[in-house]
Amino acid sequence: MGTFSIWHWLVVLLVVLLLFGSGKISGLMGDLAKGIKSFKSNMKEDEVKDASMAADPASQTPTQPAGSISAPGAQTTASQAQPASPSRPAA
Repeated sequence: MGTFSIWHWLVVLLVVLLLFGSGKISGLMGDLAKGIKSFKSNMKEDEVKDASMAADPASQTPTQPAGSISAPGAQTTASQAQPASPSRPAA
């Protein structure tokens, strides 16, 4: 009694087809396929993007950790010269 016979699965399939109709089921399968294709293409784009970023070291600029103090006379950038002010709620 633990397994279902082929007749059980045929009745279940018939009930599902009657409830949803064959058009809805094929539409759902098409949407699922489009979603999978979109996911795969986005994963490939991310891999290409990551590979191009790793190959171009000039695009990666070294940054100084927040809260670090530079040596006297060292050049500072505009972002280091003016600390960011905390956001204030509108009155």
